[in-house]
Amino acid sequence: MAEIVLEDLGKIYPDGTRAVGQVNMTVRDAEFLVLVGPSGCGKSTVLRMIAGLEDVTEGKISIDDTVVNDVPPKDRDIAMVFQNYALYPHMTVRDNMAFGLKLRKMPKDEIARRVKEAAETLEIVELLDRKPKALSGGQRQRVAMGRAIVREPKAFLMDEPLSNLDAKLRVQMRAELSRLHQRLGTTTVYVTHDQIEAMTLGHRVAVMRPVSAQRPYNLQQVAAPTELFNNPVNLFVAGFIGSPAMNMVYGSVTKDGDGYEATFAGYTISVDRTAIDRHPGIDDYLGREIVIGIRPGAFEDARIARHAPDRTITVTTDVNELLGSESYVHFVIDSRPVLTPDIEELLADSGQDSRSLGDNTKFTARVSPDIAVLDGSSVDLVIDTSKLHFFDPDTSDKIGATTFASGSEADSATI
Repeated sequence: MAEIVLEDLGKIYPDGTRAVGQVNMTVRDAEFLVLVGPSGCGKSTVLRMIAGLEDVTEGKISIDDTVVNDVPPKDRDIAMVFQNYALYPHMTVRDNMAFGLKLRKMPKDEIARRVKEAAETLEIVELLDRKPKALSGGQRQRVAMGRAIVREPKAFLMDEPLSNLDAKLRVQMRAELSRLHQRLGTTTVYVTHDQIEAMTLGHRVAVMRPVSAQRPYNLQQVAAPTELFNNPVNLFVAGFIGSPAMNMVYGSVTKDGDGYEATFAGYTISVDRTAIDRHPGIDDYLGREIVIGIRPGAFEDARIARHAPDRTITVTTDVNELLGSESYVHFVIDSRPVLTPDIEELLADSGQDSRSLGDNTKFTARVSPDIAVLDGSSVDLVIDTSKLHFFDPDTSDKIGATTFASGSEADSATI
């Protein structure tokens, strides 16, 4: 096992394109850390630099206190699992798993022991004499992982290893990866664009975004999954983490005696003190336009929730999606869409044009399926205002968060 430290890591290609800027991060010994972000955010480039497959332009990479910038990949004692499996089609599963060990001229009995143990761990003993063409996608991925396991490396590097699998198999393989890490305890850096993979697999998750002139660094926030969800440091993280995405609307916060109120789209609701305490400095924004974030799960149908008129809004439903264990109510509120640079970047990544959003803001509420909600009906929704989020519309940063200067690592929302 190993600790991996990235210090001011940067990558600039010969044509001048910057792919990675000022990444400072420590992957702890035995940790499963996930790099997540949209296409082009540099996450795979960071992984390949750790592996030694990409040259480091700026900064340094250390593995167990040894700087490895100029160390060849084969001497870094890491094992990489690729998206496309990279199995030799003419070799059996046994030979694929043993190939790297044979190149190292390891004793045959030691090779046999490692292959057997890895196959038992991955439950592929019965596949050892088959060739890759006779395997399913999930079986091939297990073989690729087995080839990495037999090396008994200091760290595993995984580059979107589940992206070629169907949805059901991905769920199964996520659970198997978690069990595998619990058993082996090997330091793991895992790259994905799928936030569900990131949130279910990672001990901590590092959210990345493409570099820009305004933010010349990729790393936005490094934290445990629940911390990312509950305390996103800026609108980019808030909009990227969570499915369905966080609802965002322009509004304001004012003081009402000893309490606070939030106003948006013609609604005024009381704000729980917990939300105020999570946003130190909110008093400096009183009466000013801010961005208010509300997770879909912060709503509840008033017919089920405790009566709370000071936290209730009445909406006309547009579409209701019943998913069995939960229901998503979609509705529109009378407020212009939030279009900060962070949100426009997220829209572009999802293939949406901000001009198509119209003049109103679409909201989604997750409610209990126990009471039927008809399309086009009027519904009272109670908001858990302890879960409100407040952002500066000019900087896109969470109000009260320290600026994420130079991509410094953090383990909480206040960076």
